[in-house]
Amino acid sequence: MPRLSTNLSGALLALAAFGMFAAVDMSIKFLGTGHNPFQIIFFVTLMTCPVALVYAMADGAEQSLRPRRADLTALRCVGVVINGVLGTYAFSVLPLAQCYAVFFTMPLFIALLAVPILEEKIDLIRGGAVLAGLIGVIIALEPGRAEPQWGHLAAMGAAIVGAANYLIIRMTGGVERAIVLQVYPLLAQLLVAAAVLPFIYVPMPAADLGLTALMGLAGFLGYLLIIAAYRHAPTIVVAPMQYSQILWAAIFGALFFGETMTRQAILGTAMIIAAGIVIVARQDKPV
Repeated sequence: MPRLSTNLSGALLALAAFGMFAAVDMSIKFLGTGHNPFQIIFFVTLMTCPVALVYAMADGAEQSLRPRRADLTALRCVGVVINGVLGTYAFSVLPLAQCYAVFFTMPLFIALLAVPILEEKIDLIRGGAVLAGLIGVIIALEPGRAEPQWGHLAAMGAAIVGAANYLIIRMTGGVERAIVLQVYPLLAQLLVAAAVLPFIYVPMPAADLGLTALMGLAGFLGYLLIIAAYRHAPTIVVAPMQYSQILWAAIFGALFFGETMTRQAILGTAMIIAAGIVIVARQDKPV
């Protein structure tokens, strides 16, 4: 039986990773009806940390957890904490499809933030894609049909902070080990959530605690899968697989939360996806 091509292998690994992430997002929506975002983050991170530490100890290539760029590692820790709180809150109060429509703008913000941070330039095509994607957000959120909520603002903030986090990874990825990029943000989330927990804690049923354990495992496996995907295939193959999450949002939203996507929401989301693919496809093109 012939081996799969590296591009196809990378795409399949990415699909599996984003399926894991979608399952985590759906679980956040389940838990968000009865628990504060900080409490959800605390228990999910608490369940994830042992898995990450065991992975770190099992990997003989990782001889030290000391970051080589402590300044950028600390900055990314702050970003991950903010991103986690905003994203968790957004998923707990908004329909899944609306969350993803906003989160899918992250490639647009990566392109914009790369100009001042990485001194990259935006050509006419990428600039047009950014504009089209932002118009797609307006269409997808249907402002005339429903009033904007704090959840929309939180989702947009999460997309912007997530874009900044991605740029930090690009700046440190060549010198920083993968486990360092994973462990320190986890510990930062755990410490911040633990500090807030006494003020917002409500007892969690055993089933909810079990769900947080599964979320932690799924999130960490998704992280490993996405690393493997990028090792098998280029960005233009792997990155668009993120948009498969809108299918999971439609399925999970309809089955478990009674959510439906309107034609306008589908049109706007399609514009955002197309814009993101154009930006990713041209990110290595000379300007």
